[in-house]
Amino acid sequence: MDCIIVDDNKFAMAAMSDLISQVDFLKLKQECESPVAAFNYLKQNKIDLVFLDIEMPEMTGLEFIKNLEVRPLIILITGSKDYAFEAFELNVADYLVKPVTMLRLMAAVSRAKELFDNIGERIEVPEKNMEFIFVHHKSAIIKIKISDILYIQALGDYVNIFTAENRYTIHITLGKIEKKLPSNKFFRTHRSYIIALNHIDNIVEGTAYIKKHPIPIGEQFKQPLLKKINYI
Repeated sequence: MDCIIVDDNKFAMAAMSDLISQVDFLKLKQECESPVAAFNYLKQNKIDLVFLDIEMPEMTGLEFIKNLEVRPLIILITGSKDYAFEAFELNVADYLVKPVTMLRLMAAVSRAKELFDNIGERIEVPEKNMEFIFVHHKSAIIKIKISDILYIQALGDYVNIFTAENRYTIHITLGKIEKKLPSNKFFRTHRSYIIALNHIDNIVEGTAYIKKHPIPIGEQFKQPLLKKINYI
């Protein structure tokens, strides 16, 4: 996996570079001392993974993520645990607190590698009223029945499509796939989730359950969802 480091602290960047050099499947392509330098580099180069410091003077790591048009997998690095909630709201691969140990780094990059290996290249939709979709996944085109999809989870510029038997990671945003799915069968309950209405088992307060998987329901989506399922 090609990766870069974005950190305004030269000593922290050197330490991270040394750790990365010990991981066989990582190839460090660039060290960027500012978000602007990283932004310009990503405009010209395809990168799989970014090790991103949060606390930087020109622009925070969180602001940097929000301004990316195409988002690689991201592992956030910070000296504080205070950003954890906001970080995971942005669907980063992992969140590391300095000083980063080799053991903790291996856990983070292993998770990123798993996501990377499961990433499909695209999703193809034959027609609006389709009964299935085709997903380009691991060098093969996989057919997924619409009726088999339980829910979809956002991962930045990727989504996880969950069925009862499998999970498919596809390079498409949640907003784009939402437009391609039949609106009478699927509903967006949260900025990071779309659910299949016919697979809802029950709803408890602000959570929908599908095959025992809890799916959050954003406050603004509660009433529209109840209308959608013909709640009496």
